[in-house]
Amino acid sequence: MNYAKAEFMASYGLSSQLPESDRIEFVMSGRSNVGKSSLINKLCNRKNLARVSSTPGKTATINFYQLDSVYLVDLPGYGYAKVSGAERQRWDDLINQYFDQRRQSALLLQLLDSRHAPSADDMQMLQYLQYHQIPFVVVLTKADKLKKAQQQQAIEEFTAICAPYGCHAVILTSAEKGQGIDRLRELLDTTLEDADSGL
Repeated sequence: MNYAKAEFMASYGLSSQLPESDRIEFVMSGRSNVGKSSLINKLCNRKNLARVSSTPGKTATINFYQLDSVYLVDLPGYGYAKVSGAERQRWDDLINQYFDQRRQSALLLQLLDSRHAPSADDMQMLQYLQYHQIPFVVVLTKADKLKKAQQQQAIEEFTAICAPYGCHAVILTSAEKGQGIDRLRELLDTTLEDADSGL
């Protein structure tokens, strides 16, 4: 895929607004401030494709990006304590409705902070993915904050934690340094080829 030609398409705050699923979709999930916007920008070689905010909980919508013949779908970040109960319920409903619509989701990228053990919300998301049999890989973010020895240790620890939930792979990345981005692109390209050929 030509990642440099990715374009922002639209944001949707209500499930009724979601467009019809007429193509393959790659989905990104993660807690607030885990680095989804930064990863999208690095993946697509663009500085401001996705808006990066220092304020957790800023992405309260499902954002669609067009990437060649597929959609890159950024789900709203979860787990931000200062959000009202009503707002959190809207987010939950939005995410649930997205998956209930039988969309053509080829792969979900579950982002986790490489520096910290998964939170209770992270573990709940892993359980959700397993229960709904959603194919996913774990993308560890902020690898540049770890020393070399810590990076390998993080991969091993997260693999042990996530494998029982059906995780297909654990990829260590840094949006700051570009680490792991090529491997992530290769994985998406291969997944798309398999989906197109009906595998």
